[in-house]
Amino acid sequence: MLDKPVLFSKVLAYTFAFFFREWRRALGRTTDGWASKVSSKKPSDTRDRNIVIVGASFAGYQAARVLSMNLPPGTSFRVVVIEPNSHFQFTWVLPRFCVAKGHEHKAFIPYRQDLKELPEGALHWVQDRVVEVTKTHVKLQESGEEIPYEYLIVATGSAVKDGLPSRPNAADKLEAMKKMKEMQNGIEKATKIVVVGGGAAGVELATDAKSKYPDKTVILVHSRAAPMHRFSKTLQDAAVEGINKLGIELILEDRVVSEESGIVTLRSGKVIECDYFINCVGQKPASDILKTLAPGAITESGHIKVKPTLQIADDIFPNIYACGDVADTKTANPNGRSANRQADVAADNVLLALRGKKPSYTFTNYWADGIIKLTLGIVSIPFSPSWYRANTASGQVRHVSQRRKQAASMGG
Repeated sequence: MLDKPVLFSKVLAYTFAFFFREWRRALGRTTDGWASKVSSKKPSDTRDRNIVIVGASFAGYQAARVLSMNLPPGTSFRVVVIEPNSHFQFTWVLPRFCVAKGHEHKAFIPYRQDLKELPEGALHWVQDRVVEVTKTHVKLQESGEEIPYEYLIVATGSAVKDGLPSRPNAADKLEAMKKMKEMQNGIEKATKIVVVGGGAAGVELATDAKSKYPDKTVILVHSRAAPMHRFSKTLQDAAVEGINKLGIELILEDRVVSEESGIVTLRSGKVIECDYFINCVGQKPASDILKTLAPGAITESGHIKVKPTLQIADDIFPNIYACGDVADTKTANPNGRSANRQADVAADNVLLALRGKKPSYTFTNYWADGIIKLTLGIVSIPFSPSWYRANTASGQVRHVSQRRKQAASMGG
């Protein structure tokens, strides 16, 4: 069992290892980087060799940032980011902002605010969607343009058919905000709400809705034996406790087979009438763009198989990388932290390749990738991965032990 000294030691070791890795990779990047921006500037029309990054959420944006800031001076390479959304969509806050009014604009952050001082031509941004990848080009949906690449990083993340509260499924900020407001109004007007999916999005939305509107009937349906099933039993128990205290009806080990006109039918045969239905399941890796080019690199789940270097697992394409939610990195609970670390590895390996060196940086999962902050209405549980549970009555958080086998399972 882990006590506080062991916990402290583990956190300290992780912090040291993290900064050591960053320092080591920083040394491996170009030695002078952009220290002299005047001397390193190169006219944009001579940058005719592309490093294309598809997607600019956590992984894609971080890869773009690392690469564009560390391209060798005088290089003919540029970074081309292709992203359909007008703004960075901060998905963690979407469940809450789909309930609480007046905050929806905070979920959308302008791109490139920290990339204004780049040398001329280092970064080219295209708002469009890639629909096809060939050995040499990516094809865009709206313009039909074909952009050549010498290196490609696929960071397309996950897609969800039903959109909110997991994704807005809207490229424009105003359109995405409109959809969020529609969900806010739907929840406010409803008397009986069915939420499907007991992962973080479903649990947070259901508890926020019940916390804000205690007189409403909220039903949470989850197909597993407990909500938050990918995490340890400690968090699962804390989630169940918070759900029950709010008065939410929790239906476990059952799943929705149909929903039509407010009639929800479960696999067990149970039928539920509601006036608002929210689907929080169905996220899938957005790997379709590689299925034709490299079908052998796609898993049954739709993830892209990758080597430890994050090159795709197809030796024909050593110049193609994948990182973030779309990559099959065996990360137990993918999140922004692990996506950023993967992006660093992919970007630094591309930088090595630009200098004629073999990509050698590798991605390793760590226990800290399992940290999550779960909200249950007005109560939050800093959870890491089973070190904490919340006293949901008082809102206080107390330390609990962690099993070693759980730490090992999280990559620690």
